[in-house]
Amino acid sequence: MYAHRGASALLPEHTLASYAQAIVDGADYIEPDLVMTRDGVMVARHENEIGGTTDVAAHPEFAARRTTKLVDGKRVEGWFSEDFTLAELKTLRARERLPELRGTAFDGEFRIATLEEIIAFVVQQARRSGRGIGLAPEIKHGSYFRGIGLPMEERLLDALRGNPYTHVAPILVQSFETANLRQLRARIGRQSNIRLLQLLGEAQAMPADVALAGGDLTYARMATPAGLREVAGYADAIGVERRALLPLDAQGRLGAPTPLIADAHAAGLQVVAYTFRPENLFLPPALRQGAANARNPQGSVAEIRAYLQAGIDAFFTDDPALGRRAVDGDAPVAGGDG
Repeated sequence: MYAHRGASALLPEHTLASYAQAIVDGADYIEPDLVMTRDGVMVARHENEIGGTTDVAAHPEFAARRTTKLVDGKRVEGWFSEDFTLAELKTLRARERLPELRGTAFDGEFRIATLEEIIAFVVQQARRSGRGIGLAPEIKHGSYFRGIGLPMEERLLDALRGNPYTHVAPILVQSFETANLRQLRARIGRQSNIRLLQLLGEAQAMPADVALAGGDLTYARMATPAGLREVAGYADAIGVERRALLPLDAQGRLGAPTPLIADAHAAGLQVVAYTFRPENLFLPPALRQGAANARNPQGSVAEIRAYLQAGIDAFFTDDPALGRRAVDGDAPVAGGDG
């Protein structure tokens, strides 16, 4: 079970507090999405645009840095991590990305964390809890950052190999791109504690590196039996949006599994589903109970269990406590608890 950006249903994502809650709640891995600072430091943010998850807009000294950029072929407006030094980012505080859904009680409480700080924290928490805790970093916009002189892949690998814990602990490196995972495989070989997860996006979209190179490979083609065999040449698993594995039927219920799980297993790949969230807004209509934006722990556990029964090997969840219940099946699920 992978804690998606930490226990992000409960605390602002990608903060040490969110990771700590995820570990307490039984996550096997915590997931930091990684972007770069201007001075070449990897920090945990879901996107390099930081206006939605920090209080940067409230800092008049940074007002002039608001801009528009082309990132992976899309125009994005806001403030960007690569325009700030680490020292400047440390003056900001995290904010809830979905305030209308998850509230703002913890806005302003937590700083942006670096990869090095996260690794040190995981080492401490593993020692304290007496169990191994894995790390699942995602390389965000790898080609974009390489194109502006801030490549992440080498820095990430050096950081993981440079710490005695992450040199041997379970590590899963993720990317929606392909070339960086191929390059990492060439460097780490097959006998490594580092495993590689090829994330699959929307069916007709292309990985950013493929699009930049003028290629025509879509995620849909990567998800065919032949495509999966190609992916298995460099990756250990695929990460798939959950509805591509169990789509909804006309009544809003989870339908029969698509062939993707069986096809991936036949190619020697594990299947990781993303992302399970505990609010009704994200659940299949047939599992919803209560108000539209209400938390629905029972529905979330039921949804995860349906995917486990369909044969997925692992999953990402915003609420690791519910994910733990879905896996272990040894605790009752109350309607309103976390």
